[in-house]
Amino acid sequence: AAYGGDPVEANRIARKSENLSELAEQYLTHHAHPKKRPNSVANDISMLNGHILPRLGARKVSGITYRDIQTLHNNLRMTPYRANRTLALLSKMFELSIRWGWRTDNPAKGVDRFPEEKRHRWLSEEELARLAKALDAHPNQNAANAIRLQLLTGARIGEVLSARWEDFDLDRGIWIKPSHHTKQKRAEHIPLSGAAVALLRSIETEATACDTVVFPGRVPGQPMKDLKRFWKAVTTAAKLSDYRIHDNRHT
Repeated sequence: AAYGGDPVEANRIARKSENLSELAEQYLTHHAHPKKRPNSVANDISMLNGHILPRLGARKVSGITYRDIQTLHNNLRMTPYRANRTLALLSKMFELSIRWGWRTDNPAKGVDRFPEEKRHRWLSEEELARLAKALDAHPNQNAANAIRLQLLTGARIGEVLSARWEDFDLDRGIWIKPSHHTKQKRAEHIPLSGAAVALLRSIETEATACDTVVFPGRVPGQPMKDLKRFWKAVTTAAKLSDYRIHDNRHT
């Protein structure tokens, strides 16, 4: 007060300033939902609810420090990939907070990421035969066909599940992936092998006139959302260890 400040007003502003939960809500509303793919938004929500908000959600955005971010990141060291994605999410949120006038610096900037080892896992011919047999035996052939198409095209599983019949020109053997379904945010024209075209034609014969998506889920007009339980059952039956659904791209 002697130097002309107003400590009462400063305390009032501090009490009213936004906490990290409010920043997360604004991030999802104004950035994630309008600009990111649904799967990416779901990953962001998972990291927010699983790691960020339980630890920092009640803290004021203006009061979070570099050390707070570093501590949270270090606590996730047993899962380095997840730790680094969480750090990247926090950095983006604080970058937006600067633009919105909530603070003047980014406390996540400069936190060193953990080294990430690239996976090199694909199936041998014998393992692939076991997977094919397990897919044939599973009662959910809708999900099995999604995996088959992934194996025949090397596409991301999210791109496969979100595929619509209008995206395919089976006469020319082309899959036109819309920009909002691809990671690069641009349309892609993917040539299809004869086996992929044959698979799609067989699926098409079973589709109803109202099916717009290739792999419909339980909600009419909506694709399947998640293959986790299916994939676990199939890989267990095929006796495949340490093999993720994403590794089908490598195979």
